[in-house]
Amino acid sequence: MFLLPLLLCIGCSEQQPHYTIGVSQCSADIWREKQNSELRMGAYLRNDVDLLFAAAYDSDERQVQQIDSLLRIGIDLLIVAPNQVQTISPAIDRAYDSGIPVIVFERKTNSEKYTAFISADNYEMGKVMGEYVAHRLNFQGRVLEVMGLNGSSPAIDRHRGFTDALCQYPGIEIVDTLQGDWTEQSAYLATQLWLEQQPAAVDFVFGQNDRMAMGARRAYIEKGERASGKNPKLPYFCGIDGLPGEGGGIQLVRDSILDATYIYPTHGDRLLDLAVSILEDKPYEKEVRLMSALVTQENARVILMQAEETLRQTDYLDRLHERTDHYLRQLDTQRIISGMFFGVIALLIITLVLLYRYHLRKIAMQKERVVNTLWNMKPEDMPNRPETATQPVESEQEPTDEADENEPAAISFFITRFKEVVESRLENSDVSVEDLAADMNLSRVQLYRKVKSITGSSPVELLRSARLKRAYQLLITTDMSVSEVAYAVGFTAPSYFTKCFKEEYGMVPGEARG
Repeated sequence: MFLLPLLLCIGCSEQQPHYTIGVSQCSADIWREKQNSELRMGAYLRNDVDLLFAAAYDSDERQVQQIDSLLRIGIDLLIVAPNQVQTISPAIDRAYDSGIPVIVFERKTNSEKYTAFISADNYEMGKVMGEYVAHRLNFQGRVLEVMGLNGSSPAIDRHRGFTDALCQYPGIEIVDTLQGDWTEQSAYLATQLWLEQQPAAVDFVFGQNDRMAMGARRAYIEKGERASGKNPKLPYFCGIDGLPGEGGGIQLVRDSILDATYIYPTHGDRLLDLAVSILEDKPYEKEVRLMSALVTQENARVILMQAEETLRQTDYLDRLHERTDHYLRQLDTQRIISGMFFGVIALLIITLVLLYRYHLRKIAMQKERVVNTLWNMKPEDMPNRPETATQPVESEQEPTDEADENEPAAISFFITRFKEVVESRLENSDVSVEDLAADMNLSRVQLYRKVKSITGSSPVELLRSARLKRAYQLLITTDMSVSEVAYAVGFTAPSYFTKCFKEEYGMVPGEARG
């Protein structure tokens, strides 16, 4: 009766999310910050989801490394917005082939290895903007387009929709298509260079997102000011994203800075709902298209008012959550005060629990000592060795032919064989516990239990520690680079090797050389 309430409290405080979802964003911008916030809000309303976010900042190599790192950490589902169509596909395929569900959102790859795809229709967006531009110019005029990141599916689809729409109007000429990378600065520089080389007038500039439309507009303003010294006459500008809030596309249209924008919905809440449905084996659609809308000066004010109200409600919910957290903290304090009723017995139990957890953390910080002890064990040093190994026992029974697996000789033979198997597999990055068990002629469970009982560590922990020990030796005895050492001892990514090495030895690999 004394122990039960305390144990229940401890169990509740250590409860972990049931699902771990990795989110790989191709970049970090206002649109993705809004989507990440919606994902966090959705996770906040649940108690079984943990989100791990990674942003590649428009780097293919970084995104591949981040996806592989999420897989090594051990996620239950991957949500990914690929940076480019082709280069990210292998990493996504590896996740899918390993049995992890994959949701591709906003951008597709050139592979069909995904569980679900959710996005607005980028082709339709480009087509609607093309129709709008044609009608705005009364079907006569010259148009300049600034594309997003080369090779990304939204840029390809928006360009295709835009040109398909305008090709229906002979009086509309697309004078050029400039290459940006979704940032305002890229559009500014591309437009500035183009204006220096192209003196011909343009009636409308279509940036494939609002930031690039604003970058092109800045280049036009600077060129006009240099030419006339006063406010120049500008073409119309339009973009896509239509974010609410200060400086967002909807406000820019309302203030006549942009002529139009197209709302590109984030819907992080729907993205999380789809992920949970997949994890819980509930029905879901493999292809999900999000609804969107064109924003012009005629409807921008109303849409902005609606968006501001939504933001106000969201802010209210955030404050409500803060108050709820405060209440829960107060409740926890009351539980602590109530727990003092148990007196000395409760204090003793808490002390024992804290000492036990401290002991576990101390063991975890001494993995190097564990593997070194294992690799240098002698039979008389083996743990779990029965006392009969050192003390003779008088018995009238005849000895049996069956070898006792707890005898020092048997343990020594097992450890020697296990070391041989592990060392022969160090360079193989794909080796698994099942492989080690097969080499030992044991089942996975048998190998785990036996190694755990002898060393106190799992086979996977010993394999990684052995790899790091071999890596340390290679670093101080050879001229191999850090990447070469990482691959030589079975790590698939030098960045992950560096992380593990620092955790094991308290320094990065380069510092080991001195």
